Amino acid sequence: MTGNVEQNNQPDFVPEVEREVLGALLLGGDIRKVSSFLPPDHFVVDAHRVLFEAACSAAEQYGSCRPNIVARLLPPESDALFKQRFEQSPQAYIAKLATDCVYGAPRLDKTAHAVVAQWARLKAAEEGLRLHAVASDAGNDADKLIKDVSRNLDDIASHLRIGPKRKTLITLAEATEQALAEAEDAINRGSDVTGVTWGLTDINRLTGGLHPGEMVIIGARPSMGKTAFAVSVAVRAAKSNAGVGFISLEMSSAKLAIRAATDLSYDWNIKVPYSDLIAGRASKEDLEKIKDASREVNGLPLIIEEQSGLSIPDIRVKLEIMAERCEHAGSPLKMFVVDYMQLIRPTNRYQGNKTAEVSEISFGLRNIAREYGVALLALSQLSRQVESRDDKRPQLSDLRESGSIEQDAELVAFLYREAYYLEKAKGKDPERESDRIDRLIDCQNKLEFIVAKQRNGAVKTVDLFVDIACSAVRNAVRFQ
Repeated sequence: MTGNVEQNNQPDFVPEVEREVLGALLLGGDIRKVSSFLPPDHFVVDAHRVLFEAACSAAEQYGSCRPNIVARLLPPESDALFKQRFEQSPQAYIAKLATDCVYGAPRLDKTAHAVVAQWARLKAAEEGLRLHAVASDAGNDADKLIKDVSRNLDDIASHLRIGPKRKTLITLAEATEQALAEAEDAINRGSDVTGVTWGLTDINRLTGGLHPGEMVIIGARPSMGKTAFAVSVAVRAAKSNAGVGFISLEMSSAKLAIRAATDLSYDWNIKVPYSDLIAGRASKEDLEKIKDASREVNGLPLIIEEQSGLSIPDIRVKLEIMAERCEHAGSPLKMFVVDYMQLIRPTNRYQGNKTAEVSEISFGLRNIAREYGVALLALSQLSRQVESRDDKRPQLSDLRESGSIEQDAELVAFLYREAYYLEKAKGKDPERESDRIDRLIDCQNKLEFIVAKQRNGAVKTVDLFVDIACSAVRNAVRFQ
């Protein structure tokens, strides 16, 4: 895209936005604050692009973007360019930019983002024109066209996200001060949590909570309670006033909400299986009790996205929307749940190579957590090889098409319910049936949380209480 945009009268181009940024730099604005997300080619007007490049050179060589220095660093062909575009010399145009600047250095960051947004909007419009032209030809492949456009639009959108969501360049002294402040805050609160709470005391003690910028993987075979666990953790995090986003790629928001309701009701000693509510088997009395208990969810900063088939770029967009809503509600987004990662739609880059596809997805999720400074809880399905062993407790090697999942995660934990396998073994060994029943009675409400990897802590197993029928997960000690 060139400076001809302005002359060709393309819609809604506002050159004053670019002029304001350049004027702010000439008046002493710190170019280092914007150069990380504002490259020269985001200036639509070619003369503005040349000026910005000269300003970058001035800052690098002389530590200043003063008008006389910037003018001196312009390339020789600038005289002709400025006379053609503005009918005046570069020096005169630079002086006018400084004189006409409205907001100056204090608004530099905001106006620089406006330049990026304008560039992205015009590029999107350009892509729309290309789409219309190519789609008009009946001989073109629709699937390929849509994928190309989607990829190009995501590339454009990525430029809008480059502006850091959090400070990423930190001195050791600053990092130490922050870490000690968090530790002191936890001590003052009498808490083991320095991040977002799990809502489960023993896991909090083992991990210190869910930490911003880190990805946690929870792996399990089907029927182990992955979704029940994730919903319970998400609800309790939201109750602590942490904004929570929940991407449900498999289950509708209504069914997730029913699980949350029966989980919350458990604290009121109301034990109604969520399947009874879904199937209409619950009594009216039980339904009213659930309604009363579930009023607790009103106002909780927990947002569910139930669209299936999302890609990593799609999830980025959803996260940004959720973050805005949580911020507006007064509870900044601190935790993000994905249920589950093998259902994320991969790109075509590694088509047919499941290991590479899962690695790409894992890497994308980790980058989202780091970029946005949120704790990411990603559920993962485990391979069937678990079923072939006598001891069916999962191991790191059981991560299905694991790729780089283990390397990308700060913490990998597995869920295991012995009761599930004991129930399946009913009648298979009549001579040991009595032992099976006794064992089942002992462990029917036991959920093992097996920490197989923790980058900054110990690996061990935490026993939890679970009532799978009610989707309730609790500290084990409360129910012994």
